Amino acid sequence: MAGKPKSMSQIKQLLQLHKQGKAKKEIARILGVSKNTVKSYLQKVEANQLDIGQLIELENPILEAKFHAGNPSYKEERYEHFKANVDYYLKELQRTGVTKHLLWEEYKSGYPDGYSHTQFCYHLNQQKVAARPSAILQHTPGDKLYIDFAGKTLSYIDPSTGEVIKCQVFVACLPYSDYCFAMAVRSQGIADFIHALTCCLHHLGGVPQALVPDNLKAAVVKSDRYEPGINTALDDLANHYGTTVVPARVRKPKDKALVENQVKLIYSRVYAKLRNRHFLSLHELNKAIGEKVLAHNQTRMQRKNYCREEKFLADEKHLLQPLPETTYEMKYYKEYKVAPNNHICLFKDSHYYSVPYIHIGKQAKVVYTRSTVFIYVDGQRVAAHARGYKEGGYTTVEGHLCSTHKHYRDRSPGYYMDKAKSLSEELHLLFEGLFKQGKYPEQLYRTCDGLLRLQRTSEADKFDKACRIALENGQYSFGFVKNILNNKMTEQKASESTTEKPLPRHTNIRGKQLFY
Repeated sequence: MAGKPKSMSQIKQLLQLHKQGKAKKEIARILGVSKNTVKSYLQKVEANQLDIGQLIELENPILEAKFHAGNPSYKEERYEHFKANVDYYLKELQRTGVTKHLLWEEYKSGYPDGYSHTQFCYHLNQQKVAARPSAILQHTPGDKLYIDFAGKTLSYIDPSTGEVIKCQVFVACLPYSDYCFAMAVRSQGIADFIHALTCCLHHLGGVPQALVPDNLKAAVVKSDRYEPGINTALDDLANHYGTTVVPARVRKPKDKALVENQVKLIYSRVYAKLRNRHFLSLHELNKAIGEKVLAHNQTRMQRKNYCREEKFLADEKHLLQPLPETTYEMKYYKEYKVAPNNHICLFKDSHYYSVPYIHIGKQAKVVYTRSTVFIYVDGQRVAAHARGYKEGGYTTVEGHLCSTHKHYRDRSPGYYMDKAKSLSEELHLLFEGLFKQGKYPEQLYRTCDGLLRLQRTSEADKFDKACRIALENGQYSFGFVKNILNNKMTEQKASESTTEKPLPRHTNIRGKQLFY
């Protein structure tokens, strides 16, 4: 597994295909990776006796920690050189007397660092196989779902502005029964694409073995920096529903000819029949589309004694894989460094989420959906939060804070009163008098912290006596109690400390008659 690490979503696709019994070479061709990469990952699974089903259920950061992907690498220059000239080699092979060996000799003379004869012939044969003419495809029930967007749009009118809102039309069909699904979405962006595909699977009531979408780049929204690439998002959906993604080749409409034909039928059986109707919301538009698509699926097929819906219900629906208990939510991936206040900021919402304080300064991988935020450090999930959308807000779990911060958050008059009551009755009475003064809370909390420290560092009986003296004199300050202890006033007899001594009599005393 040396070289550039593969996306864990793609590795799950690899495991899913292997679980379905696909050969290594076929898996490599479908996923666009080398056969050795497929072999290496499967050997790693076998060597560690890992359960494929459990691996597929793992979140991507945890799965990555299981495999410990190697250092990144780059495409070989010799393959790029070969790929740039392969059309020339295939054309030359059709000429009289031209052999692969002759082409290889010419190739090596012009590019000494190129492939050996065996590798040259292997890659050339691979290209010849890919260039084979199309054949008649035999579809099996519940095997694939073909996906496409119609080239033409439908629209509805915004009643508040009168604006005509154009919508893209998502079209999908099961090739065995030719059963069709269509709905309008606001764009071909990734969020709308995933939403339409999710609605389609739930409409079918099951999941096929593979999803065959059109060229995936048509569904990528590059302008939004927070959206993941389509490959990751679509692979995550496939992993959630227990299926695989086998994209159609670029500019190869025959790979999904049936859905291309369904688009033509949708034009005549949906678009044409709705051309004179006006809709005031996307919901109304989709309701009308659903009615026309239902009529289309219930129309008898040419030279058949059944309709698409009958074929689907009788032969295909029961062979689809069951839907999971939960509906898929699209996942987004980000990496952040845990801040000194043991929070990370999800800049999409400018909202902060707590992480256990022992991970301060580490890189955290964040996987978030519309409703939840999961945080991973070193391949382990360390926090899970409900997603908050309040800008500048904090979502904090108390268990993530250190003891000092917990103490700071938990401070309150009740906290200090309970603490004092468990230590000393005199201290509890002193705190009662302190909080009845109505001073600023932060100032009172600091006084309480100082008195608690004195209680810990002083003898219990002396401290209690100091508190009684403070209570008798109505003094509730830390400094007063501290001075009593420092001056050893607690060692005086009660009569000496509480009874006032009369002043001595002398001639320098003025009477009250001198004061007016």
